[in-house]
Amino acid sequence: MSEHRRKPPQSQGGGRAAARRASQQSTSGRRAAPRNSSAVPGRGRGEEPPYGGRAAARRGGAGGRRRAPAPGGGAGRARRDASAGRKGLVDYPRAGRDGWRRWIPSWRLVAGAVASFAGLILGTVGVALAVVQVPSAQLASKVQKNVYYWSDGKQMVVAGGGNLNRQIVPISQIPLSMQNAVISAENASFYKDWGVDPMGIARAVVKMAQGGETQSGSTITQQFVKNTYLSQEQTLKRKVTELLISVKVGATQDKHDILAGYLNTAYYGRGAYGIQAAARAYYDKDCSDLTPSESAYLAATLNGPNLYDPYGGQGPAATPERNTKRATDRWKWTLDREVEVGHLGAADRDKWVGQGFPQPQKPKPATNRAGQIGYLTDLADNYITAHSTISKGELDKGGYQIYTTFDRNKVNALAKSVEAVRRANLKPDKREVDKFVQFGGASVEPGTGKIVAIYGGENALTHFTNNADYTGVQVGSTFKPFVLAAAMTHGRRNPALGPQQGDGERTLVSPESVYDGDDKLTLRTYNGAVWHDRDGSEWHQKNDGDEDRGLISLRTAMQFSVNTPYIQLGMDVGTDLVREAALSAGLDKEQLASTTPTFSLGTSAPSAIRLAGAYATFADSGRQIDPYSVAKVEKNGKPAYEHVQKTEEAFAPNVANNVTDVLRTVVEAGTGTAAKLGARPVAGKTGTTDGNRSAWFAGYTPQLSTAIGMYRVDPNAKNQEFLSMRGVGGKPTIHGASFPAEIWADYMGAALKGMPVRQFDPPRPIGEKVFGGGASPSPAPAPSASPSASPSETAEPSPTAPPSPSPKPSRTCGLLDARCRAGDHEGTDGGTTAGPGASDGATGGPGGQEGDTGGEPAPPGQTRRQGGGLFG
Repeated sequence: MSEHRRKPPQSQGGGRAAARRASQQSTSGRRAAPRNSSAVPGRGRGEEPPYGGRAAARRGGAGGRRRAPAPGGGAGRARRDASAGRKGLVDYPRAGRDGWRRWIPSWRLVAGAVASFAGLILGTVGVALAVVQVPSAQLASKVQKNVYYWSDGKQMVVAGGGNLNRQIVPISQIPLSMQNAVISAENASFYKDWGVDPMGIARAVVKMAQGGETQSGSTITQQFVKNTYLSQEQTLKRKVTELLISVKVGATQDKHDILAGYLNTAYYGRGAYGIQAAARAYYDKDCSDLTPSESAYLAATLNGPNLYDPYGGQGPAATPERNTKRATDRWKWTLDREVEVGHLGAADRDKWVGQGFPQPQKPKPATNRAGQIGYLTDLADNYITAHSTISKGELDKGGYQIYTTFDRNKVNALAKSVEAVRRANLKPDKREVDKFVQFGGASVEPGTGKIVAIYGGENALTHFTNNADYTGVQVGSTFKPFVLAAAMTHGRRNPALGPQQGDGERTLVSPESVYDGDDKLTLRTYNGAVWHDRDGSEWHQKNDGDEDRGLISLRTAMQFSVNTPYIQLGMDVGTDLVREAALSAGLDKEQLASTTPTFSLGTSAPSAIRLAGAYATFADSGRQIDPYSVAKVEKNGKPAYEHVQKTEEAFAPNVANNVTDVLRTVVEAGTGTAAKLGARPVAGKTGTTDGNRSAWFAGYTPQLSTAIGMYRVDPNAKNQEFLSMRGVGGKPTIHGASFPAEIWADYMGAALKGMPVRQFDPPRPIGEKVFGGGASPSPAPAPSASPSASPSETAEPSPTAPPSPSPKPSRTCGLLDARCRAGDHEGTDGGTTAGPGASDGATGGPGGQEGDTGGEPAPPGQTRRQGGGLFG
């Protein structure tokens, strides 16, 4: 204890205070006068004390002489001494400590802070629990309907949530197997926790922090609260409210009531809210009749119904194959988990696993979605869930006003054109080959990306796959324009240089460039070396009809859909850059095949929507806009989503305009003459694939781009595969120039009726006239073989020259040549080769060996790919 606290003040001296004052004097030896001399009894103003107390004596020595203080030392010590006597309620910074030690809190201070913080938290939570009220479950979980509108604002259909089969059942009617399956899989500590699981939340946070799988950490009580009382928004406020209400509900409601509430409000997919609706939607039975195996599967759907329905969901990750595997794995895991937590015996588990996965029934659409309406609303729903924060569960609860881009007149016109061709040509009751024929189509507006019309199938109530969206159907030679665009954008690699230099030295290619169009041409790398497949075999590309076309320009090769120039052009440019051009135009990477040589001939399977959108990029001079089907969404009069248009330059305008100019040649005097629209300029391309399994026509005017596809598949076959269309409609073969082009022209004529005739932007000369595929500038290219060798049923002679101001190529035959009919040989457009999955007329190397396909989509004889689509 300090001296001045042990003894009373001395009449002589001044104690520590005096010493302090003395120490603060300058080194000149002057004494500091007391601040208040009257404070010392018996001493007048100005008198000096005989000595300055103990401290002064120590410093001054026996003679009372004051020793000069070390610089800063005396003052700092004096301040510390002073602070020791001024301790407040909180001793921080700490008195009597030097340097950094002053800032180290004592254990008392730490304990007090922790206790204060805990008290504050508990107090806050207590107040919050007292203030927060459990909302009305009936009001918050009310199911409404969605209203869909045409592009002109008129109502299309009322559908969605209001049609849901939502029947609340008591816990006594929910089988114990279902209760146990959900508890085991979702919240094993359900009957013991307080409504929230702090450890579960901590585990979820740690798991996410470590970069592992995202986990919710939510209990059944929390999920019940979220489903019943709150919205699905992912905000901190909503999460905190959920935790508070969950604690209150957990403390005030019976666990059985909470479990029943959760099972009756959870979303199981297929528009089913609640276990009773789910049991009917998946197994067509009451929930009380569910087996433990079926219960385990339905518990799995709660983990994400879109990814666990064996018949597929929305997005490329939700195909039937992937969903079935996920559902099977989760179903078995749930049974194992029940054994692990003691809710199921191991013998019973083995019995149900031995019986196999409990396959649910196929989904049944609502009856008010007949005709094309079901395809339109599904497409809109898919787009909303993929491009907004609105979940599928929220959308199915209803209450949204959805404004689509669909034009009612164009939708009706497209359906009418397809059905007219179907009725006039297909006789499934008389011809077996006419069964299972499918059509799909889509129409996109260049410059905006609006999907104005689709044809998804005969009836959404009987045919559940939307044929306008992803189907796995290869597009054949309609892919060739992307090869030409890549050649005019990036150029052909210089074959005269070595591999290292050659890839960097390129020459932009003109449509008038000359390539060898002969049949069974040996495929070569860009530097002239013979290309070999993975088995070491050469590849000899075939033209349909075994036709030798000689040296022809790329324009003419496109005009008559000759394969050999375009497969070699793809090799010269690089199939990786061809793929880049296709993606830039707007095709989906999930719908593209591997970049083997035949990639350039159309082994990919983009949807009709994507193909129409990519051709719209050419129509709009290279400006690319993703197709979309929903302009805006509202709920309760407030905006919930609004489309924002994004435009990118996929190609230089002159590249796109030159592609358009070449494709005009196809329609005016090539394989696509059936698609002429009188005075309207039209650009387009036909496409046919291996074994005559699909046929396409894709084309555009400046105002509208449309793609029409045709194929055969038995939807009831165990292993679905694309079937040959030879003989369909009484025709030997089906090509893009036949029924697809006929539908295209009939629809486009109706869709554009009354609209002004607009011209395409004229092209300017581009690139250089290169010689590839064995072609040589000397001697001059000879005319191609006459296309009359295998006449086409649909092509007609054309008395007009190709409608292009750009330099014209040497023609394959004269327009007035009686033996030459422009438009013949649509069949040459087959040509997507490379073995399984390739197009008609594929041939391998020596001995008929097939080429390397590298896994193109939907090979003949194999299961076709489903699911995916534009909006996933």
